[in-house]
Amino acid sequence: MSRPINLYDAKTQLSQLVERAAAGEEIIIAKAGRPMARLVPMKAPMVTRVPGALKGKITIGAAFDAPLPADMAAGFAGTAP
Repeated sequence: MSRPINLYDAKTQLSQLVERAAAGEEIIIAKAGRPMARLVPMKAPMVTRVPGALKGKITIGAAFDAPLPADMAAGFAGTAP
């Protein structure tokens, strides 16, 4: 871990600090000598999503759009006893 970088210096060198962090270095940013923040690399997403990967594997019941029972609808509306 490197020594803390003053907030003012971090503002003037932000591009270089982001590049260093992206390369794996942890940057500590301090204000008045007191550590305030860490600049770390982002983790790459684990898996790239594939649209339609579950097509044909999920079904929706015929009653999906049917009205709710009266007592349940009253509960959602806040009018249930």
